[in-house]
Amino acid sequence: MSGHLAVVTAADVVDAELVDGETTGAELVHTDRDRHLSPETVAAIEASAAASTRRAYGADRDLFAAWCQEQGRTAVPASGETMAEWVRHLTVTPRPRTNRPAGPSTIERAMSAVTSWHLEQGRPKPNMRGARAVLNAYRDRLAREKAEAAQARQATAALPPQIRAMLAPTDRATLAGRRNAALVLLGFATAARVSELVALDLAAVVETEHGYDVTLYRKKVRKHTTNAILYGTDPATCPVRALRAHLAALAAAGRTAGPLFLRIDRWDRLAPPMTRRGRTIGDPAGRMTAEAAAEVIERLAVAAGLTGAWSGHSLRRGFATAARAAGHDPLEIARAGGWADGSRVLARYMDDVDRVQNSPLVGIGL
Repeated sequence: MSGHLAVVTAADVVDAELVDGETTGAELVHTDRDRHLSPETVAAIEASAAASTRRAYGADRDLFAAWCQEQGRTAVPASGETMAEWVRHLTVTPRPRTNRPAGPSTIERAMSAVTSWHLEQGRPKPNMRGARAVLNAYRDRLAREKAEAAQARQATAALPPQIRAMLAPTDRATLAGRRNAALVLLGFATAARVSELVALDLAAVVETEHGYDVTLYRKKVRKHTTNAILYGTDPATCPVRALRAHLAALAAAGRTAGPLFLRIDRWDRLAPPMTRRGRTIGDPAGRMTAEAAAEVIERLAVAAGLTGAWSGHSLRRGFATAARAAGHDPLEIARAGGWADGSRVLARYMDDVDRVQNSPLVGIGL
């Protein structure tokens, strides 16, 4: 009956789970306590996303809440009209850093930040039909204007020729040079995100007859993958040789356990723990951050005179592109790189190769 709590009987329990009210015909009423999440549970939910995603979502939510307050609107739960007005606001308001409105992909992320915020607070998602229509119209306008923001920004693929150019000037007699060569070549060979790469410990690297087995935790798909690292045909870009040299350098410096990739100071020494006002900050073992690893890749590309949008993701994209161009099956590429089934990002990388190699124009006699 409406306004009353459903009475649970033995018939409502199946395999130790309560059957929904819809299944039993009873109306389920949740109290405020049922809707309550403890701070610890909220923190656990937030921790399910990558740190970079949490930071971006946090900024998006703060901006949305401030805009709602300024407009006299309710942020959570937000109405469909509020979401449509907010998205239109984003499409016309210049951002301080670029002096241009946000691009479609940035607005997509902001919309996800707000809808997920509702779910975290036990609220239904707002109606996004109007917001989607506004965003689609914005995409069309940018395309007509041939604006740069009309196309999704992608990292330049680091293919073997580019990797050779990046590593050619690297002094591998130094600790930093050996680390950087291993970081680039292992990152490519495993198609690792930089966050996955710097999370590796020495214990995750096992020498084998074929070279090494390296086990990474792929956070996006929430599982471990063990990648076989094989010898390369060119000693300069062989991931096995580079990794072996890096491990030997770490052992000579007294590091046989802990992080695989460490901070190195300007004097080519393992950097001591960082402190601020007498307190240790960062990883006390000296583990590199994902940002530092990405900076290594960008710096090597720039030093080699390579043009393009270089980032920590360049190695991952380069692996997918090179593997597909070599004729490898997309399923095997996805498994090796820890891509989710049906990944749209991976499909886009495949298209970069397939649109030429598998073009209907091939072999038709033009």
